[in-house]
Amino acid sequence: MEKPDMKSFRWKTIVTTAAIAGMGGLAIAAAPTQAASSAVGGHPVSNVQAHEALSPQQLSALPLTNRHLTRHEIANLAVVLNAYHVAEGNSLDVEAFVNSFTKDGVFDDKVAGATYQGKALGDVLNRMVSLFPDVHRELKSITVNDDEISIELAIQGTFKGALQTPAGTVKPTGARVDTPTADFWYLRDGKVKRFDCYVGYTKMYSDMGVNLDWASAVAGK
Repeated sequence: MEKPDMKSFRWKTIVTTAAIAGMGGLAIAAAPTQAASSAVGGHPVSNVQAHEALSPQQLSALPLTNRHLTRHEIANLAVVLNAYHVAEGNSLDVEAFVNSFTKDGVFDDKVAGATYQGKALGDVLNRMVSLFPDVHRELKSITVNDDEISIELAIQGTFKGALQTPAGTVKPTGARVDTPTADFWYLRDGKVKRFDCYVGYTKMYSDMGVNLDWASAVAGK
């Protein structure tokens, strides 16, 4: 299949685009109160309320690095898994995601250098789904340490929505993205106080067909 022509963008433009797109690794249209099961990262996880604990069966299906978790740690993990679930393309619930944060809770997209808080937390989800309607987070490794949860994952989806950039609009190509990501969640009293996300934007843009214009960067153009 012949690949569609794509515009070449300068490195600085790509970084700016990443910040504008706000495509953080959230890792995430059923309502969270339903009892039906869903899948997060390919592992079956009940669609639980944030304050509910996970069952032993659900825990056994997760890629945990340490399975000797306290009840407090299990409850925190349920909050994070629920946040991923309501950010998925097929179960999007923006209000539920925003409500999983404390009033002063923040999401930091570390690679793009962007910070989101309050209503803007939901805007990040909407922008992501507008680009990748089927966005999914494949959870590969989960480490729980009291109020801190670290997760290795991949953001996956199909590039079906136009990407707005300072240089113009990148038209969707239908390409599949599989982006390595690291998420770090910090909780307080059963809510997310801070969510730090490190997205492999270089790989994401490469998958989308957007090439970094290194020659222009070297030339200082």
